[in-house]
Formats: sequence, C-alpha cells, structure tokens
Amino acid sequence: MAKAQSPCSLRHSLWRSRRLQAAAIGYSFCLPWVIGILVFTAYPTLASFYFSFTRYNILQPPRFVGLQNYANLLFNDQRLRISVANSLYYTALYVPLSLSLSLLLALLLNARVRGVSVFRTIYYMPSLVPPVAATLLWKVILEPRQGLVNSLLMQLGVSSPPGWFSDARWSKPALLLLSLWTMGPAVLIFLASLKEVPSEMLEAATIDGAGAWRRFWNITIPMISPVILFNLVMAIINSFQVFTSAFVAGAAGTIAGGGLSGSAGGPLDSLLMYMVYLYAQAFRYFEMGYASAMAVVLFLVIMCLTVLIFRSSGRWVYYEGGVR
Repeated sequence: MAKAQSPCSLRHSLWRSRRLQAAAIGYSFCLPWVIGILVFTAYPTLASFYFSFTRYNILQPPRFVGLQNYANLLFNDQRLRISVANSLYYTALYVPLSLSLSLLLALLLNARVRGVSVFRTIYYMPSLVPPVAATLLWKVILEPRQGLVNSLLMQLGVSSPPGWFSDARWSKPALLLLSLWTMGPAVLIFLASLKEVPSEMLEAATIDGAGAWRRFWNITIPMISPVILFNLVMAIINSFQVFTSAFVAGAAGTIAGGGLSGSAGGPLDSLLMYMVYLYAQAFRYFEMGYASAMAVVLFLVIMCLTVLIFRSSGRWVYYEGGVR
C-alpha cells in the first residue's frame, strides 16, 4: 500500500508546485524580451563581428579575408579619415555644449515662477519631432537666401550671411544647432536631479553665508554628479552615432556644395559622419564586410571611452551611500 504523506510534506510539495508555477509565469512574461534581445541584438552583433573578417556583398556567400578589412580601414581609406575627423569635430563641440546648455536650461526651469510648466513643455517638444522632419525644417530656416535666420542677419546689417548646410565651413555648426534644438530629454533628466537636491543643505549653506555660485559648485554639482555622468556617457554615444540629421542634410547639399554625387556627405564631404559613411559602405556599395569592420571599431572606441569615463568617475562623482 502507498504510504500516506504527512501534512508537513504535503504543504511542502504544494508550496513547491506553486513556486514553480509562479516562476513559469514570470519567465513567460520575460520570454518576449529575451527573444527580442537574442534575435535583434545578440545575433546581429555576433554576425557583424563574423562578417568583419569576410568580403560579403549580400548577393554572394561571405568569403573569409582575415584582417584585410581592418587593414584597409586603418591605412588605405582616405574618406574614412574624413568621416572620423568630422565625427571627432562634432563630438568635441556637441558634448560640452549639450551638457552645459541642458544644465543651464534645467536650472532656469527649476525656478519657482508662474507658468514654468509651460516652458518645460516648450523645451521638450522639439525632441518629439521626427529627425527627418526636424532636419528638413532647419534646412528651410537656415536656407542661405530666403531662410529666417539669414533674413534676420541681413536686416541686422550682415552683408554676407553664412551658407549653412550648403557651405562646407558652416555645415557642421548648422548640424550642431539642429542637434542642440532637440536636447529636451537631457534637460528633463537634469531637472529631475535638481529636484532631488536637499533643500536643507542649500538653506544651511545660505545661513553660513555661501553665495549662489558657492552653493551651486559645492552642493548642487556634487549632488547631481551621477546624472552628469549618465548624460555625459549618453552624449558621447549619441554624438558618435549621429546619422539621420547628417544624412538628410548632407544628401541635399552634396552636389550643390561640391561633394561627390550620391555620397550624401554634404558640401566637400563636410557632413560625412562616421555612421553616414558606414551606411554608404553597407547599403550603397554593398561592402557588408567592410561596414561590419567599421561597426566593430566604433563599438570598441565607444566601449573604451565609456570605461575610461567610469574609471575616472570615482574622483568626481558623489554617491550618498558612498563611493561606488
């Protein structure tokens, strides 16, 4: 005869079955995300790393060529050097400008004045505009002859206003203006961090005689330094991966400004950013292996910069619970 289970073992088996059922339900909710990350992130990343060692044009099977793509990338491609120089120029200006201006706007929007919520909405709304539409809008605003900006400059006495996207000297500053117009998310993140600064510390510093600048530099900046770290890393990543605005603005200004026909690099390739050139190699020239090598190099560069920033963060990032 089968031995009857004791009440204790029966409760244990019932608890175990319920736990397994709860785990199965939890995993089933996570399954779509796991499938998405494997199919749309992990597989493309691994495939790109493999294709970087091959010559692959989509129509024919990939052919292994070893490090030839990387050798061409580092030593033989002149236009790649132009794209790297353009991206470094853009990053060197965009990162400090975006951080400082977004923090300044967040400080202004943190003021307790009537109607400040309206201004918060106004400053965030440009980030909701699709990148293609925003670029086309700014191309109209910065049109050399009849654009709004140049019309105002001529009324102010400027006889020869900039050519903006049609001029190689002004195309990257115009792209910076477009990018800074859509920095609403960074402003909101800074604004949320400013709300978390303890008012008691600011009041105590005021009582001790600290001025506005001393309170900002010695209290506000350390308290929001983790958010500065986050926005810094995201700004660097976004600046190296700028594509849509540079591609749309460069495609129309290429022939008019003297660039190569069909290169989408703007006048004299002044808007040929790294991602624009990677796209051209992959989907215009069908050099998938070479484009994959470019993607791997970009990944390694961004990873190294991110590691360096996090290594240095221990010296200037403050956490309330201690150093991390």
